[in-house]
Amino acid sequence: MAPRIWPLVKLVSKVTIAGGAVYVAYDSGLLGSSEQGSMALEKAKAVVPPALEEWMKYFGLEAQLPTMPKIEFSPVNSWNAGVRWTISSLSEAPTRATEYTNQGLQYVKDLTK
Repeated sequence: MAPRIWPLVKLVSKVTIAGGAVYVAYDSGLLGSSEQGSMALEKAKAVVPPALEEWMKYFGLEAQLPTMPKIEFSPVNSWNAGVRWTISSLSEAPTRATEYTNQGLQYVKDLTK
């Protein structure tokens, strides 16, 4: 019986962890608008260094933490710029394909004359 349940237990644990990660990302505002994302980034920049120092003290590590990199974040200009470009390219793809097809047909017609 146990060997038959083990794959189910593994699947349930993976789905639970993935669902929890998505919930935490949604709850913290990472999946929302750019304003929510910038607020979540500011909150993370304020919380992460003290938490790392606390864990280092807990484990007895005396290493000096590197300084946090400066992140320039402008939600208007950079937030999801790659996603916007990709969606824009995908929305223009049928029109571009039609244009390229017409150009190719015209080229073939010119060659056969």
